[in-house]
Amino acid sequence: WLLCFAMIRRVSTTSSLSATALGSFMKWSFKSSHFHGESLDSSVSPLLIPGVHVFHCPDVVGIVAKLSDCIAAKGGNILGYDVFVPENKNVFYSRSEFIFDPVKWPRSQMGEDFETIARKFNAMSSVVRVPSLDPKYKIALLLSKQDHCLVEMLHKWQDGKLPVDITCVISNHERAPNTHIMRFLQRHGISYHYLPTTDQNKIEEEILELVKDTDFIVLARYMQVLSGNFLKGYGKDVINIHHGLLPSFKGRSPAKQAFDAGVKLIGATTHFVTEELDSGPIIEQMVERVSHRDNLRSFVQKSEDLEKKCLMKAIKSYCELRVLPYGTHKTVVF
Repeated sequence: WLLCFAMIRRVSTTSSLSATALGSFMKWSFKSSHFHGESLDSSVSPLLIPGVHVFHCPDVVGIVAKLSDCIAAKGGNILGYDVFVPENKNVFYSRSEFIFDPVKWPRSQMGEDFETIARKFNAMSSVVRVPSLDPKYKIALLLSKQDHCLVEMLHKWQDGKLPVDITCVISNHERAPNTHIMRFLQRHGISYHYLPTTDQNKIEEEILELVKDTDFIVLARYMQVLSGNFLKGYGKDVINIHHGLLPSFKGRSPAKQAFDAGVKLIGATTHFVTEELDSGPIIEQMVERVSHRDNLRSFVQKSEDLEKKCLMKAIKSYCELRVLPYGTHKTVVF
C-alpha cells in the first residue's frame, strides 16, 4: 500500500538542504509522548517501541516512498501516516507513527537516516521523536493572579498526562506559602518565582535568566505583554491561552464584557506568541454555548473550563509533533 500511496505524489524539483532554513524551522520542533488511539501500544512486542516523525519540504515525487522505505528497511512498521499538500502550493507536510526495534535501529542512526532524506528533499524541517528514549521537553509556566490553568496543568502533569518536565513557575503575583498551589510545588520540587512587574519594568531579563534552559514557555494566563526583545532573546516557542475567540473583547474583565453584551457563544484560543499582540498562529480553539439562564458565575466558570481544555489540548498536540507552521500566520495540526 505504501508503494501505491507513493505513486500518487506529484513531481517537482529538489535542491540541497539549507541549514539556515532548517535551523530556523526547528524552533517549531515538538516532543511526543502519546499518539491517537492505541495504535502505538508497545505491548505488541516487548522489543518494539513507538516513534514519530514529521517532515516539511517542497512537494516532489517519491517522498512517501523514501520515508516509508527508510522505516521498513530497518525493520520498522508504520502504524499511521498523515499527509497534507496545500492546493496550488509546492509544499509537502507529513507525520508518521511507527514502531521499531531499537537494537536493529539505534536512536542515533535513526536521526542520521532521516537527516539524509531531509538533505535529499531540501526539507525545511525533519523532526523525529522516540518518547521512551528521548528526554521530555523542559517548560516554564508564567501566570498572573488566576490559577485555573496552572492547577489543571499541575494535576495533568502529576497524573502523567502532560509529557513535559515543569522546571519552574513564574508569576507577577505573590502567593502565600500555605496555599495548595505552593504546597504542591514544594512537594514536587518545582520552584516558584515571584517577580513583581510595573509598566516601566517588565522584569524580562530576570525571566530570561530563569527560562534559558527550557524548551518552550507556556503563558498560563500571564497578563503581561512580552516584548519583541524578549521573544528574540528567548528564541524558542511561547504558547499562550487567550480568553476568547480571536478577535475578541479586549481590555479589562473580558468575560463580564461578553456577559453584559448577551453573547450566545464563548470560546478560548491557544496560539503561539509573536511580537504582534494576539496575532500569533493558532494551535487550538474551543467554543461553548451560553444563554440567558447563565449568571455571571456560571458564565465565568464555563469560560475558565474552556481555557483549561483548550490549553491542555494544544500542549498535547504540540508535544506529539502534530503542529507544524503553515505560511506566516497559520498552522497544520495533524
